[in-house]
Amino acid sequence: MRIAACQMVSGTNIDENIHTAKSLIDSAAQSGAELVVLPEYFSLMPASDKDWVAAAETFGDGPVQKAMSQAAKEAQIWLVAGTIPLKANDDQHFIDACIVYNPSGEVAARYDKIHLFQFERSEEHYEEAQTTQAGHEVKTVAIETWEGAWKVGLSVCFDLRFPELFRKLDTPDIITLPAAFTSFTGRAHWDPLLRARAIENQCYVLACAQGGNHENGRQTWGHSILIDPWGATVAELTQGEGVLLAEVQASRIKQARDILPALKSRTL
Repeated sequence: MRIAACQMVSGTNIDENIHTAKSLIDSAAQSGAELVVLPEYFSLMPASDKDWVAAAETFGDGPVQKAMSQAAKEAQIWLVAGTIPLKANDDQHFIDACIVYNPSGEVAARYDKIHLFQFERSEEHYEEAQTTQAGHEVKTVAIETWEGAWKVGLSVCFDLRFPELFRKLDTPDIITLPAAFTSFTGRAHWDPLLRARAIENQCYVLACAQGGNHENGRQTWGHSILIDPWGATVAELTQGEGVLLAEVQASRIKQARDILPALKSRTL
């Protein structure tokens, strides 16, 4: 199966970000991708975190969700629509939700980001819990393609640092990770953490990142990447806007699990 990650450098204008996302989705689909992933915060990288709260949509309705549903349907692809801000239980928070659309434009799954980023370094400070409501349930989605069925495990950005979440996905074929890693943490930890998740779960990991200098001053690491079940890089896109295209093979997953049956050897 051919899959794609649409790396972006999202700004403060939602309409412009949606236009960019749809253009990248169309490009990926025209190149034969059946599964396409967008980055975290693809529709908005705001001047203030409170802008995500103001832009939050009711689940099942809103311009961003409608645009992504239409994009998946028109391109006839499975779309992991990065994250979309949804309304939370109060008016001070939003939900950082990863919504998956099938080729008919219908919602196939929704995963709410569980682990919320905290970081403090000099003048760079992040505390997502101040405006983000955490999710509590792990999610997988079964996708059907011409090549057969694939089990896709859903995760978002800071989740990457918590291996216990991925164990609960129960041996997926592919893990998708929309992200907006900072340049500082990405340079140090992005690559080894992604490889660890692929190796220990013996599956493909497709990470789709924000990658560049944003209008709001934030610098994101980029380096969208597909890693195979043995921990090898299949394809990588370093910085800037673009489409990463690559192939995943069920036989490669089986090979890794047959020659080193680590998942069968688990005792905990």
